[in-house]
Amino acid sequence: MKKMLMISAVLMTTLLLGSCGKENDMDQIPYVYVNFVIYPNTIDFIPVGSYVYSSGGYKGLIIYRQLSDDFRVYERACPHDPLVENARVYVETSGIIATDSVCGSRFLLTDGSPIEGPATIGLKQYRTRYDGFSLQVMN
Repeated sequence: MKKMLMISAVLMTTLLLGSCGKENDMDQIPYVYVNFVIYPNTIDFIPVGSYVYSSGGYKGLIIYRQLSDDFRVYERACPHDPLVENARVYVETSGIIATDSVCGSRFLLTDGSPIEGPATIGLKQYRTRYDGFSLQVMN
């Protein structure tokens, strides 16, 4: 029985560690400090159901206003190919889907989830704090 438990433990460890290969590490989006404030009702106007591009992050940001008090901020680097120099995520004319310019992965702006293409994880999302007047974006 002890031998069976030991074999099971070794097998589980091998499976868990084996899934964390260098290939996944290479595709990670580099960390860039983000902490700024915008004013989505006045100076930096963003209508409900719309978006703006902003500087910051690794390759820029998409600030999407889902509801009057609900904002989503996404990194413009695609999680599938973040290190490709000219690859950026752009919002389609629909205003609700974003597409990577190189791999063609498509993402819903409501939650950042992938809906098409080789990307298997969603867009990197930044934290927000909204007080009805100013929107703070941070990581």
